[in-house]
Amino acid sequence: KVGDKILGDLSYRSAGSLFPHHGTFEVIKNTDIDLDKKIPEDYCPLDVQIPSDLEGSAYIKVSIQKQAPDIGDLGTVNLFKRPLPKSKPGSPHWQTKLEAAQNVLLCKEIFAQLSREAVQFKSQIPHIVVKNQIISQPFPSLQLSISLCHSSNDKKSQKSATEKQSPEDHLYVLEHNLHLLMREFHKQTLSSITMPHPASAPFGHKRMRLSGPQAFDKNEINSLQSSEGLLEKIIKQAKHIFLRSRTAATIDSLASRIEDPQIQAHWSNINDVYESSVKVLITSQGYEQICKSIQLQLNIGVEQIRVVHRDGRVITLSHQEQELQDFLLSQMSQHQVHAVQQLAKVMGWQVLSFSNHVGLGPIESIGNASAITVASPNGDYAISVRNGPESGSKIMVQFPRNQCKDLPKSDVLQDSKWNHLRGPFREVQWNKMEGRNFVYKMELLMSALSPCLL
Repeated sequence: KVGDKILGDLSYRSAGSLFPHHGTFEVIKNTDIDLDKKIPEDYCPLDVQIPSDLEGSAYIKVSIQKQAPDIGDLGTVNLFKRPLPKSKPGSPHWQTKLEAAQNVLLCKEIFAQLSREAVQFKSQIPHIVVKNQIISQPFPSLQLSISLCHSSNDKKSQKSATEKQSPEDHLYVLEHNLHLLMREFHKQTLSSITMPHPASAPFGHKRMRLSGPQAFDKNEINSLQSSEGLLEKIIKQAKHIFLRSRTAATIDSLASRIEDPQIQAHWSNINDVYESSVKVLITSQGYEQICKSIQLQLNIGVEQIRVVHRDGRVITLSHQEQELQDFLLSQMSQHQVHAVQQLAKVMGWQVLSFSNHVGLGPIESIGNASAITVASPNGDYAISVRNGPESGSKIMVQFPRNQCKDLPKSDVLQDSKWNHLRGPFREVQWNKMEGRNFVYKMELLMSALSPCLL
């Protein structure tokens, strides 16, 4: 109480905030109702008077755009496209007023902190702070926009907000995380009390204690004291969210475009703000139990994707979408050859040769072609399969020499035992084979060339 006035504090200074806004409100008597008439049930004799710059409602909007809009078109009113809550007739309750004003104050503090870091933080592509918006470019041709949207309760702003309502790409997760990070910053400010320590040998980094004797410059000292700010953390989280959504879109597009083989993604429901994981399985319909050789674990980070194979091999991919797509296409191509190898074991055929990377034939623009050659149980027939990510599959069958009537007779090979050797290869018209997928057609072909044991 100051004189005849009752004042209160809206700010977060008691929670550790360093925002310079005073945030003072005054408690006054409610004079909006005539006491001679019937008093409503929700009548309260108290009212509050808050600063004019804290009136209305505000929120922080975070969005990712693939094409940058014109900077000159940005403003405060046209950014406020969220529909305003319908208020009851009469003045709102004093508690509702204080909650809304405190939310406006927190949003202003968050945006002020982000704006200060955007100016101070040095990056390869400078951040842009214009009006009530911060623009950053985490990836090429990608723009991260953080806006402070504040609308007062006057009729003009309400009319403009209702006129320009349209669906927006809000990243509500990042908007929520901004509030959490600011609360953590407040908590660190409160808990940054220096404990008693010896003056001659202060605790801390070992290199920091040697900064004086070894005459460290400013850059070396700053590298030892490096701590991520609010803006850096949000940009890293936005990078991860975009990379995760792009990975999911790439896998979904391949799954819808390519029916054979099938690609399945099993996403983990326990993720970190900077890392997510997805297990990718490449299978053939009806042969899931025998064709399980291609199993990939994708660990999606901030700027790269780490792929772990089933056999322990690790491959690191960048944020480029084409790299992931080419890699998955090459793995799907290798799956067909691995499926033939597993099918040969089940059918009793013998694997003569196998290679994941064939050095012969046309050069593939994506990855390398794979090949396998299998022989029938009695050795009369052989099937050679070559599969490439771009060229597709090519299947050749080798028949016994005694079944090849077009072979010229040789005067050198007089003994009849040489007739048991296999003759030249003949290509199979694969598109005319019956079967729902590649492995099913291969099973029919092996069954037709296998000897009848009955």
